[in-house]
Amino acid sequence: MWISFTTDYGRLDGFVAACHGAIAKVAPTARVIDITHEVPPGDVARGAVVLAQTVGDLPTSVHLAVVDPGVGTARRPIALRAPDGLLVGPDNGLLIWAAEALGGVSEAVALDNPAWFAPVVTRTFHGRDIFAPVAARLAGGAPLADAGAQVDPADLVRLPDPVVTAGEGWLEAAVLSVDRFGNVQLAAAALPAEVGAVVRVSGEPARVGETFGDAPPGGLVVLVDSAGLVAVAANGAPADVLLGVRPGDVVRITTEP
Repeated sequence: MWISFTTDYGRLDGFVAACHGAIAKVAPTARVIDITHEVPPGDVARGAVVLAQTVGDLPTSVHLAVVDPGVGTARRPIALRAPDGLLVGPDNGLLIWAAEALGGVSEAVALDNPAWFAPVVTRTFHGRDIFAPVAARLAGGAPLADAGAQVDPADLVRLPDPVVTAGEGWLEAAVLSVDRFGNVQLAAAALPAEVGAVVRVSGEPARVGETFGDAPPGGLVVLVDSAGLVAVAANGAPADVLLGVRPGDVVRITTEP
């Protein structure tokens, strides 16, 4: 019985502990894997990327994710079934990419059964009051159909697809994420040139390589990262600072001198 847990709550306050407590009250034997609680506040896209790139490394789980700037508004709380797991969270696009990584959405419900919630549901803390108790019940084997009314998967909120375009000798792709080392992960899955080629990344010289050491100290390297996506890194330096980019920006890689 596993539950993964992803939020933007941070560790300064007691929000994460309160959700762990809500899970323990319903499913005391459940084992919780904290993916991260350091998603930038309200950054749904970043949370979606982290979740989607992590779920495949975990045992079959209920994936509880809460990055929810619309908490208490008309946005729906939902639970999804995929071939390789269940997902619980807000209907704001946070869960969809992870569901696709787990085989696609085969069933969706709106969480509208108050018997599955905490005794008191506040307007501003659905992570504790709705999502965590629901995830705990599902981890304990309760039927998804009992959580609420069926929803057409086609009606679920989706995030915009990140920009990826390519042509002869060039690639443009949106920055999906920047990790704590400053490595810049792009939405593209194919390198723009062969390993060893010299390219330019937004005008800066770089080399296509296989690891960080394939560039000189402080130099840029374009490689395929551990998630199977194109990334721009720097040997011993933060590539995001060198390039002046952040998530959502579009990076252009060219093979022109």
